[in-house]
Amino acid sequence: MEDHDTGAGASAVGMSGASPTESGGPSTGRFSRHAGAHVRHADQRHADNQGENQKGKTRKRRKRRRGRKVFARDGNGVIAPPAPAATPAGRPPDPAPPSPQPRPVQNVPRRPQPELPVFAALDLGTNNCRLLVAVPGRHGQFRVIDAFSRIVRLGEGLSASGRLGKAAMDRAVEALKICGEKLRNRKIRKARLIATEACRSAENGVEFLERVEREAGLKLEIIDRQTEARLAVSGCGSLVERDTRGVVLFDIGGGSSEIALIDLTRGQRSPRLANHIVSWTSLPVGVVSLAERFGGRTVTRETFGAMVDDVAVRLKAFDGRDRLAHVLASPQFHLLGTSGTVTTLAGVHLDLERYDRRRVDGLWMDRTSVDRMIEKLIGWDFHQRVANPCIGADRADLVLAGCAILEAIRGVWPSERLRVADRGLREGILSELMADDGVWRHDGRGRT
Repeated sequence: MEDHDTGAGASAVGMSGASPTESGGPSTGRFSRHAGAHVRHADQRHADNQGENQKGKTRKRRKRRRGRKVFARDGNGVIAPPAPAATPAGRPPDPAPPSPQPRPVQNVPRRPQPELPVFAALDLGTNNCRLLVAVPGRHGQFRVIDAFSRIVRLGEGLSASGRLGKAAMDRAVEALKICGEKLRNRKIRKARLIATEACRSAENGVEFLERVEREAGLKLEIIDRQTEARLAVSGCGSLVERDTRGVVLFDIGGGSSEIALIDLTRGQRSPRLANHIVSWTSLPVGVVSLAERFGGRTVTRETFGAMVDDVAVRLKAFDGRDRLAHVLASPQFHLLGTSGTVTTLAGVHLDLERYDRRRVDGLWMDRTSVDRMIEKLIGWDFHQRVANPCIGADRADLVLAGCAILEAIRGVWPSERLRVADRGLREGILSELMADDGVWRHDGRGRT
């Protein structure tokens, strides 16, 4: 089961060249025209010898026309070389101009380009296994050179049993083996490999990661919820514009949902958006756990309302929920969602024939558009959701649970605008690794 995420690719470099000169070009035309005139004058002067001239070869002739020598062809079709020009008596002929000497070719060695350092980030979540490999670009940016993403549903059945199931662990290990091969095939300067809610809450989470180390050769760390929220914010920094005053960023995951309140009205703006977090929470509920409790295949309006209410109760217990009250009414306040739920909504909104990250990442949706998309999805049955290319069979039983979490968030922090981010923890990890390594520091000549 593959995720939306597309791998890194490189576009082909096209080359264009000038077409070859065709025969009979301008120079050939000038030669034919002058030669023809020359032949006509010769025929008039030698009319009495026509019979002899028709059988014999044409004699070589030269004449001056507008300062240019024109030569007629002889019988074998070869152009005769020019004869030396006549000079007045006693005057030596002009010396021939010296032939140009070829310049010596100098082999100047090119300065070797420094090899860019390679960084990697892996995120094993409740629903997905994702890997990014990248090299630094302009300040604060990077270029992805390899990627992998697969839906593994590691947290399947976790909410009921409290343990990771064997089939789910097998799927995750197989995906992680692929990630391990990708990492071992490159010279990685720094990497961070994380596991989130499923491994945090499962009784056998640590035991599972020991198996991952044995079989896939990868050592993953279980991060806490605060770190997860910070990384999500770090990954979306470039989508928050300079005039923004406040943002509620949310990451709806498979087993938990992280929410961070970002206040940009106080002090000078830091290059690290995470430095402006004034409050955060992590709800122990995500699309997988919510769908398992309320049902994901058949979702009535009553069921959907019950899911929204369940999440709303959890949000009421969030003590820092009012820390952005002073900017909620501002047009420079908005929501920023980074999850499969909002990217799926965006794809349905754009009516895409297949999911396209380039069109989704950074998309703005207004309140009316979000309302309309959620209403549309509630009206579809399971098979209609499967048939949509931006949902498919892998998400058809989870997307409405995600919409219910989104509705609860919108109820607490109403906003006229929602920005969609197809990025998150991996991008946040890469940004922090590269910043800490100093790859974006400038030298004295203004270059990175």
